[in-house]
Amino acid sequence: MKYSTKVSDAVHIMAFIALHPGVPLSSDKIAESMKTNPGCVRQLMSALRQHGLLSSVKGHPLPSLAREPSAITLLDVYRAVEGEKPLLHLDTHTNPECGVGVNIQLALQDSFDQVQQCAEQEMQRICLQDILNRYRQRLAEASAWGSSAATAPSGCTFMP
Repeated sequence: MKYSTKVSDAVHIMAFIALHPGVPLSSDKIAESMKTNPGCVRQLMSALRQHGLLSSVKGHPLPSLAREPSAITLLDVYRAVEGEKPLLHLDTHTNPECGVGVNIQLALQDSFDQVQQCAEQEMQRICLQDILNRYRQRLAEASAWGSSAATAPSGCTFMP
């Protein structure tokens, strides 16, 4: 089973842009930081633009956040790239002739709905600024310990 990393990747894109204000950032450059292909970056950036989270002009590699990082929640990003897709999914291929196979999914859905609601409430409380603050804190801690995590790998634009 493959897990979606769209939210993580979208936050990576937005953080990269926030950490490099006014710097030309092509999808190639952002993709380099993510170790993915530029097409994936363009697709995510398009979804973020459509949901009012990013601003950019086609043909000009100067993307920017459409709102302050403190006004962009993790739920905003989740909705932009995943839509209404739930976090947890039922197995709809159970045996319909088995009482457990039929009814357990209905019972489980109630619990999954509860988890979804709690997760969305928590995502609404976490903003991009919180994530940027944690990033800077981890960077400072790594630097204090002399860790190689405090420096950028070659070829990666880095600006804390």
